[in-house]
Amino acid sequence: MALDYRRCAQEIVSHTGGIGNIVQTAHCATRLRLSVKDKTKIDMDALDRTEGVQGIFESDGQLQIIIGTGTVNKVYDELTALTGTGVQDADIRTGGAETALWRRLLKPVGDVFVPILPAVVASGILMGTVNLLGSLFPGFAASDWYAFLNMVSHAVFVFLPGIAAVSAARVFGGNIYLGGLIGLLMILPSLQSSAAVTIPAVAVQTGYQGHVLPVIIAVFLMCQIEKRLHRHVPEILDIFLTPALTLLITSVLAFTVVGPLTALLETWLVSFARILVKNPAGACALGALYPWTVLMGVHHMFNVIEAGMIGSTGLNTIMPIASAANFAQFGACLAVGLRTANKKTKAAALPAAVSAFLGITEPAIFGVNMRLSVPFLAAVAGGAAGAAVGSFGGLGASAFEVTGIPGYLIINKPLLYTALLAVSGITAFVLTNIFWKDSNAPAEEESAPKETAMRTEKGIVRMPVRGELIPSCEIGDPLFAEEAMGPGVGIVPSGDTVYAPFDGTVVMVYPTGHAIGLESDTGMQVLIHIGIDTVRMNGAGFEVYVSQGDTVKAGDKLVHFDRKRIAEAGYDDTVVVVLTNSADFTEIERKQ
Repeated sequence: MALDYRRCAQEIVSHTGGIGNIVQTAHCATRLRLSVKDKTKIDMDALDRTEGVQGIFESDGQLQIIIGTGTVNKVYDELTALTGTGVQDADIRTGGAETALWRRLLKPVGDVFVPILPAVVASGILMGTVNLLGSLFPGFAASDWYAFLNMVSHAVFVFLPGIAAVSAARVFGGNIYLGGLIGLLMILPSLQSSAAVTIPAVAVQTGYQGHVLPVIIAVFLMCQIEKRLHRHVPEILDIFLTPALTLLITSVLAFTVVGPLTALLETWLVSFARILVKNPAGACALGALYPWTVLMGVHHMFNVIEAGMIGSTGLNTIMPIASAANFAQFGACLAVGLRTANKKTKAAALPAAVSAFLGITEPAIFGVNMRLSVPFLAAVAGGAAGAAVGSFGGLGASAFEVTGIPGYLIINKPLLYTALLAVSGITAFVLTNIFWKDSNAPAEEESAPKETAMRTEKGIVRMPVRGELIPSCEIGDPLFAEEAMGPGVGIVPSGDTVYAPFDGTVVMVYPTGHAIGLESDTGMQVLIHIGIDTVRMNGAGFEVYVSQGDTVKAGDKLVHFDRKRIAEAGYDDTVVVVLTNSADFTEIERKQ
């Protein structure tokens, strides 16, 4: 059954403290990112159980909710329609959380690259497809269509510094068009490429084609200059003078100081990375490190190095490392999905494994492997082993951010790449099967009880929750004990889910979720009241799955309640079942 995006968004809002508690929302390829006012209002358990949510965690003061590729966009649209809080991902506030300096330095790199990744991924896949067709059909390789499509697929890499400049200006809070102008200025075709100049080169005629770090730093500097000029230039002159001075000052600094120094730094980083991945030990270390960077949300820092590699030699040797790490997550997640007896875990693991197979690992990492610990560590080992295999023979790609099976379109040595994927996936799969015990998984979800609580001439009322039936006189509330509302029974619950006791209609849902009224198709009207005085909990610990007017079948889930939370609040969790229209019946059987 397809996910109800609207309902998923509504439940996320409810479990994060309501609309008033959500400050901002954003999303990336697989996750919703929320900034909230009061984290104590978040019900993590209920949020984790929400249909469509594959995992939750906190990072940089944000609540990050794993939804999955494609689906996240639709849930986000519903979420922003409910809350009106949508922003660009880079603009989302962290709620004042303390963040380590190294993370504050690396986060902008990811913020710059994340929005432009669709263009990079699309171009990489198109490039690989065009090259494959050209190798299979020589006539196509000589055609005008081949030349045209080849031009289209390479454009993003030719102008990547300019695109990155626009994104950087947005991240750093400057005028995006001035930022784009700085980026394009630094890669003007008339300028000699810095690759052909001895670095450091303090010469205006040196361009930065193939470099992204110099452009990002130059745009950061531009944004600081622009902000200060806005504060000090008289308002009447601001619209003319500030842009002109910003462009002039930034361009001079970019070509005389920032460009030469950062180009040198980027060259060193790229050279070091190439040396590292050629060495089996170095590649192994990077393969083991990569999933941890995904876990911390800083894996986009590799994009700077990958872009530099493509700009200088056209071969990205970091991509095989990332692909080994990602495919290992697939192997571990697949092992969990095939082995577990838990239906909920299996339902999460198998789709997440497919996603990792195609290079998107967040659902596998956060929704399955990291939760169970052992599969994640098995994937770390698998990624390390596969990366070591890939270090032999100059394996590399012509693009970045395309891994897993789609990586075949951009890889230079398909057979070696196959060995890398096989070693990564199989190692993780085998280690997970050896060391992971299914007993660590959550308990199997309970099923609806079949026992009868009451019986009338018009049908039976099943027990709505698992537990021990007690007569009404033993209920710890005089209203129910004296049957002022009608004959009933109590249930001391052993389960934590209330199910529909018959086929019928929901006629009332109390706002706090602790009580629900139903009418059967045959006319029996029943009140199900969860706990004694639990109305005072104001809905905390209750998750309602239905609304007034809904049609239900016997055994459908109605409400989930947190027995531990009720006990901690000091209340009795006895579930009361009352036949409220008993005057309509002549035969009523119930436990006394």
